[in-house]
Order: sequence, then structure tokens, then C-alpha cells
Amino acid sequence: MPSAKTPSRRLKVCCIVTTIVLVIALVVMTILALTVFKLKQPEIDARPVGLANIQYSLYPNVTLNVTLGMVVTINNRNYGSFSFKNSTAYVTYHDTVVALVPIDHALVPARGKINITTSVDLMGDKLVSNPHFMEDLTNGNFNLISTADLHGKVRVLKFVKFRATAFSMCDISFSIQTKKIDSKCKSKLKM
Repeated sequence: MPSAKTPSRRLKVCCIVTTIVLVIALVVMTILALTVFKLKQPEIDARPVGLANIQYSLYPNVTLNVTLGMVVTINNRNYGSFSFKNSTAYVTYHDTVVALVPIDHALVPARGKINITTSVDLMGDKLVSNPHFMEDLTNGNFNLISTADLHGKVRVLKFVKFRATAFSMCDISFSIQTKKIDSKCKSKLKM
């Protein structure tokens, strides 16, 4: 007779052990999701590396052509890699788009960093025709804003994929007297 109760007892023990293992796995996954795999915002830094070309004319018409060298650093602090498609960054001057910056597709490895070197050709005619241009020229400072949306995918543990978009906004300040260029960037990753 003990053999008849044994399969029932074994089934109960198996169910209890399975339940305990599932609860432990769920707790471990929840802890990992809230700590290690918690989404961290990427750090995007756009550093101007100098003016490659400045050409201007005051007579007969005011014209200006400027090429600005840039290094964009993307620091991925997450445990998942981020690959993004070709994109375009926009540089604005007092709400007027004065440059388009192509950004080639790339892969930012998990907890890694990449540098993207590019150059920006400012549309001088749009700068010069802006009502704030003469005032900023007199003050010796120009303030630009660069924005970029990088659409791509986040890959965690090499098999889990999520669509994501990294948003970046950089305030770029240029001093005419010192030719010094400063930038401060904010970024956000949205899944």
C-alpha cells in the first residue's frame, strides 16, 4: 500500500519544489531588473574641435561660411548594446535651422563608448539674415542648439531586443574673440 501514496506524495513534492524555484527565479529577475539592468540614460557629448574654415565678406553683400569640426561621444552606461540607424542632427540659431549634420549608423557596445567624428557646414546666409546676428556679432558670442534623435534597437543578453530612441540636445557657445567653443549636452533614452 505505501506504493500507492508515493506517486501522490512525489507529485506534491515536485509541485512545491517547482513553485519555490519559480518564486526564487522571479525574485532574482525582479532584483536584477531594478538594479543591474535598470535603464540608465546615455551620456552624449558633442565637442567642437575647432573651426576648419571661416570665410566672410562684408562688401557688396554680407556673407559667411563656417565649417565646424565636431566629435560626438556616446557613452552607453547600460548592460545592453544600442545600434542606431543613419540620422541627421539639426543645428539651430535662434529657432532657425542653420546646419544639418549627418550621423552614420553605429553600434554602441554594452557599457562602452564610441566617438563619431563629423563636420558641420553652417548655412551662412541663414545666420546672417537672422535678426539677432548683428547683436550677437557685436557681443562677440554666438549660441547654437544641436538636436538629434537616434532611432535604433537595444539588445540585452544578446537575444532580447527592444526598440529605442536616444534624444540629445546640446547648447553650443562660440566666442569670436577667443575662438573658444563650449558645449553642454543632455540626453535621454526612450524605450
